[in-house]
Amino acid sequence: MTENTRIVENATCTFCGCVCDDMQLHVDLDEKRITKAKNACILGRAWFAEHTIEDAPAAMIDGKEVTIEEAIEEAAQTLVNAKFPITYGLSDTTCEAQRQAVAISDIIKGNIDTTTSVCHGPSGLAFQGVGESTSTLGEVKNRADLVIYWGGNPAESHPRHFGRYAVTPKGMFTPGGKKDRTVVLVDVRKTKSAPVSDIFIMPKPGKDFEVLWALRALVKGKKISDDIEETTGVPLETLEDLTDRMKNCRFGVLFFGMGLTMTRGRHFNSGALLALATDLNEFTHFVAKPVRGHGNVTGADNVVSWQTGYPFGVNFSRGYPRFNPGEFTTVDTLSNADADAALIIASDPASNFPKKAIDHLKNIPIITLDTKQTDTTKDAHVAFRTATYGINTTGTVYRMDDVPITLRPAFESPFPEDETILKGIRKRVQELMLAKHQARGGGGEAKVASTTPL
Repeated sequence: MTENTRIVENATCTFCGCVCDDMQLHVDLDEKRITKAKNACILGRAWFAEHTIEDAPAAMIDGKEVTIEEAIEEAAQTLVNAKFPITYGLSDTTCEAQRQAVAISDIIKGNIDTTTSVCHGPSGLAFQGVGESTSTLGEVKNRADLVIYWGGNPAESHPRHFGRYAVTPKGMFTPGGKKDRTVVLVDVRKTKSAPVSDIFIMPKPGKDFEVLWALRALVKGKKISDDIEETTGVPLETLEDLTDRMKNCRFGVLFFGMGLTMTRGRHFNSGALLALATDLNEFTHFVAKPVRGHGNVTGADNVVSWQTGYPFGVNFSRGYPRFNPGEFTTVDTLSNADADAALIIASDPASNFPKKAIDHLKNIPIITLDTKQTDTTKDAHVAFRTATYGINTTGTVYRMDDVPITLRPAFESPFPEDETILKGIRKRVQELMLAKHQARGGGGEAKVASTTPL
């Protein structure tokens, strides 16, 4: 190792929800870039390699470079003067920054939503209605002898999920690794994950709920008609075999992805799977976990839930939090032309939202915090260039199994942290809201102070 090289042990990759914290990063301090990421998967290596320090303004207003203080002032004025300001994103930043975003939305009586509303939002609804039998990925590694993946393709979306947590690793009670486990994959098509499975089940598209409900019936000892195959595409014998395996395993786990949550049935699908896990606990130990995408989307759900009581799609316009997916979720607030200002944090809705939502987004003032230029930052009224969490900043993130992990930065960035910018905006909007309240003849600061604990 030369003088201009630094090695960071046990660093964390924040690309996906696996949040692997065993990286060994080799950093070129002169060029401010990571030259090697030992233990990273193909997605993690790309994540680390592409993050270099660009020569760009830290803050801009309407495409013109300004000071960070000027940008914070303009952002605060924009949010305070809006009638229905929305905050969206949050899944690729730290929990500390997420807390500030919730507080801002609370103070300005706005709307806050995370990327969960366009991925595992149905699972959030199902958790509230059905409950969740859960565990950590460490328990899965050490104990699970039956692993079921439903509606996901981890081989491409979470490459280390198989090798680090659920399929091949040797655990305390699974010393043989994959030899001690049965792996089942349920999907409407064969993906690159299929070869890993011992059993592959392919239901008809849109029939996940029917398959899950049939399994619940079989677990409870009910008889199923032979025409179940005609309805679901899955033979009765296959369902009976899977039922026997689930009831007789020592420790089973159901991992489910967006193939379950974003198809016909949505939260009913997630609810049926969670209920199936509950049913199976009458016979053995069974858990269910969503396989989350963004590096800290689980943290976003946790933080928003702690502060408001709800995981996403929360509105403060009445002075207290209200939850109503379909009304307060960002695609809807934009598509219905409700929002008149937007604070977008570590997200790029202009590249993946429906056209109607994007068209309205372009017609309102946008404030962005991002580490790079995106379709959304190009349209921003106020744009902040920020440091990358996990690479340039410390902080806390949550793995997909709700385990908090502290980040170890590799090298410093000339750009500010998301938390720093959001703290500045929060302080200024609080001052502006107080001034507005006093101008109307109001009495005390308490009436405009955030109700969100900081």
